Amino acid sequence: MGTTQLETVPEPKYWHLRTVLAEALDSEFAVGEILPNERELAARFGVARATLRQALEQLELEGRLQRRRGVGTTVAPPRMGVDVSTSQHAWPDASDEGWDPVDCASAVPPAAVARLLELAGDEAVHTVRRLRLSHGQALAAEQLYVPAASVPGLPAADAPAGQDRARAVLRELQRLSLAGQDRSVELGSARADDARELDRLPGAPVLVVTTRYLSAGRTAAVSVATYRADTCRLTFGDAGDFRIAS
Repeated sequence: MGTTQLETVPEPKYWHLRTVLAEALDSEFAVGEILPNERELAARFGVARATLRQALEQLELEGRLQRRRGVGTTVAPPRMGVDVSTSQHAWPDASDEGWDPVDCASAVPPAAVARLLELAGDEAVHTVRRLRLSHGQALAAEQLYVPAASVPGLPAADAPAGQDRARAVLRELQRLSLAGQDRSVELGSARADDARELDRLPGAPVLVVTTRYLSAGRTAAVSVATYRADTCRLTFGDAGDFRIAS
């Protein structure tokens, strides 16, 4: 990483430094590599540490850097395209690229999910937990809520919980005829469990994608996927569909 004279640059010092750092990230650093500490970087570029922090914060907002507790500032994984357009026509699957089924338990869903599933009372459903991984880091966490009526062939005795049960629920969903799906996206704050899995602080900004899967005239499953907002961007297609690139 070279040095540069920042005093004669007309644009803000932190912004020019951000550009120089971004070029260095592309050419000199690998994903996950830890950057030198602030004192070393500030001395190398001849800037105040406040200016350096502004540049680093900007790169973090752009998803180029990650500040990880107990580790330091590291180079973020490259952005990964995640298609969430409503033109998709497939059930969640155990073999979905990037998604790793990690758990399944029987639990009462949140009230908003229960309304989408048209459940009465405190009816428990299969709750499958999946993580979206890139370079070994979790970029998204999903909870897939599946009523027992949607997977009647699921054996009750085999793998009552855990990863094997998650895979079994996903396999059984493939037996249904998928009539369609709809999605909504909203900006939210990371809950404690999502923050822990996504290596973020509780309350960090996230994008919450809710998907309703339709079969035989009813809602057969509901997915609530939480994406790290610092690694995602939304783009809209000609037909009004949208895509998250993370």
